[in-house]
Amino acid sequence: MPRDLVAPRVANPLCQLSLEQLRRRTSLKWRTYPEDVLPLWVAEMDVPLAEPVAQAILDAVALGDTGYPTGRGYAEALAKFAGERWDWDGLALERTAIVPDVMLGIVEMLKLVSGPGDPVIVNSPVYPPFYQLLENLGRPIIEAPLGADDRLDPAVLEGAFDHAREGGGRPVYLLCSPHNPTGTVHTADELARVAALARTGGTRVVVDEIHAPIVAAGTTFVPYLSVPGSASGLSLMSASKAWNLAGLKAALAIAGPDAADDLDRLPEAIGHPSHVGIIAHTAALRDGGDWLDSLLAGVDDNRRLLADLLAEHLPAVRYAPGQATYLAWLDCRGLGLRDDPAAVFLERGRVALSSGIPFGTGGAGFVRLNLATSPELLNEAVRRMAAALD
Repeated sequence: MPRDLVAPRVANPLCQLSLEQLRRRTSLKWRTYPEDVLPLWVAEMDVPLAEPVAQAILDAVALGDTGYPTGRGYAEALAKFAGERWDWDGLALERTAIVPDVMLGIVEMLKLVSGPGDPVIVNSPVYPPFYQLLENLGRPIIEAPLGADDRLDPAVLEGAFDHAREGGGRPVYLLCSPHNPTGTVHTADELARVAALARTGGTRVVVDEIHAPIVAAGTTFVPYLSVPGSASGLSLMSASKAWNLAGLKAALAIAGPDAADDLDRLPEAIGHPSHVGIIAHTAALRDGGDWLDSLLAGVDDNRRLLADLLAEHLPAVRYAPGQATYLAWLDCRGLGLRDDPAAVFLERGRVALSSGIPFGTGGAGFVRLNLATSPELLNEAVRRMAAALD
């Protein structure tokens, strides 16, 4: 494999690839827009593969090891990672199941614990596919918008749980943790409050924890299933976001002690994602810690850089660096660009950002920017955004 496609173990992965190299990629990020557009929208990172991951894939290909997946190696690696990074030893291997990816895993969890017509609570603004999959499943959506501080609002959340209970059926709370797009990391107290509300209201909790490994310095992620009262919860986790493995699909569904029977009802065919994907994810969790630490340091640097660049070139844009994810949620309402500033930045500045509108209530006037790129490209993106206003 060419050396420019494999990151050195301790170097900042965000500084390893040139724009010319990145434009050779054929993934969604780099093929959706024309070549004169700088893409900082979808959650793909501008990094090479971590060396342990690349080597694991090469070894599998050399062996022709491309059959059906089996075993608990992925779960074992995640359990060890959770113990080391989050001080959580509650990930019981017997209460895990392999699923194709986090979003399809969420679909299957919702099918296990609810039926068509049962309401699902979400915290807007939130990852747009939440809305898409819920509508496709025939689940009415109840929004519980985040507060002005981008945190869970206890009163709003309680009202949403009460509303969900009024309709009868089997309500569900679909929680994004850490939150996409704001980068909010929910505290242990906030999550314990969620668990108490869910228990009182007869609501099941399904948690998307795909961004869990990507936290800012000084921040600790709290797994939902680690807090008191969460025993009936179901979590979806993956190495996908943290090691840029979206094209190598694999994820784990994790059940609390009281949800094990639900997980046992998962159709066997669901547990057959990419075997090579599982090999890659397992290697990332087991051997990719040094690479991840370098990435996290680079993302921290980019959060500070973006704040400085916006203050200098776009002071009317409000940005509070998130505690997690490599995504920046930018309040552009002060620019006078109406509800969809991303359309203006694309048309006039040739930089692609995610429009805030599909994120639901609270998204109009916002854009989501992907920080997982080089400082040079981040500088260029803000320069183009500023030029779009001239």
